[in-house]
Amino acid sequence: MLIYNIVKAELCISIICLIVKGKKMKLIFNKEQLINAINIVSKAISGKTTNPLMECVLFDASFDKVLLSASDLEIGIETKVEANIVEDGKIALEAKLVYDIVRKLDAQDYDITIEADAAYNTIISSNNAIFKIQGFDPEEFNYLPKIEKNQHIKLNQFTLKEVIRQTIFSVSLTDSNKMMSGVLFDINEDIARFVALDGHRISIRNVKLKESYEQIKVVVPSKTLSELARIISSNNDKEINIYFADNYILFEFDDTIVLSRLMEGEYFKIEHMLSSDYKTKINVNRLKLLNAIDSSMILIRENDHKPIILDMRDSSMELRMKSSYGSMKNAIDCNKSGDDLVIAFNPKFFIDALKVIDDEKVDMFFSNPKAPCYIRDTENNYLYIILPVNFIE
Repeated sequence: MLIYNIVKAELCISIICLIVKGKKMKLIFNKEQLINAINIVSKAISGKTTNPLMECVLFDASFDKVLLSASDLEIGIETKVEANIVEDGKIALEAKLVYDIVRKLDAQDYDITIEADAAYNTIISSNNAIFKIQGFDPEEFNYLPKIEKNQHIKLNQFTLKEVIRQTIFSVSLTDSNKMMSGVLFDINEDIARFVALDGHRISIRNVKLKESYEQIKVVVPSKTLSELARIISSNNDKEINIYFADNYILFEFDDTIVLSRLMEGEYFKIEHMLSSDYKTKINVNRLKLLNAIDSSMILIRENDHKPIILDMRDSSMELRMKSSYGSMKNAIDCNKSGDDLVIAFNPKFFIDALKVIDDEKVDMFFSNPKAPCYIRDTENNYLYIILPVNFIE
């Protein structure tokens, strides 16, 4: 009898555990809003993981609102989406699978229903179309950590989007030096300086802030910034709050937060590179120079490292390129002051910098054939430093 009671008790406990394993959930969404929300959080999902939960988006309707989130442990994204909460709850679903299903469904207005039972069996339906998929236990999901919002700055969303575009191409994507794969955020009073480099070039953008802040210096992974730039608005009226905490940076805007780990280590000291001395100054039309260098790339194939030679004399700049496919010579007008100079560069580095400058004309400063070229404006909004290369004619 005792054994029977023990077995009966264990069976009851098992049944109770099964029942409380999950709870029913039923949500009704607008198709376009749901697609947009999944698309936003999916940017935090790594394509290289073998863990099924790392490929999931968490649907959390626990607090009278629906939050979608995803994380790969380095970056996490959470966004709010409008929904009719018929039964609250939460569940983890494979992001790509849900996205593909919802995208294909023929739905109008609030006509996408997602409902799950206590065992995470999930039905996604609209009109007469019904998909049944298996969800995952939300308690096993990689939740975004809660951080203390100690220090913060406020920026225009469009400004941050532009700053990322104007610097991120200079990071190094190789594993030779990990710090080169990040962008330095250097906040000093009312100036925010953003720096990216790869050992051959440096990109610097300075932004005037509306308020003055305590000094902050952190390095943000370029992957985080690439994904962030795809989410934030190009609207000049919208702002973004950026919070700094131990080992983390948090971007908060609209109904979305992006949380990222910071890179550990000290960033490169570049002050000794920021020289204002020069012997040759060139003022030239940006688009004419960009088009001339870009046209020289016709003679270069992938992995073919051929320099572009700049020969600056009097009021003309001659560009020369030679490869196994042929040669190119082109002359453009410029205003030169100082010494004549012949110097060579990786043409791609010049193209990258000139593409993200908006000015009609650019000032370029040189010292000698072995010293860097400095491209900077008079207002100190930007500085691009490009190291020269050896050449033989």
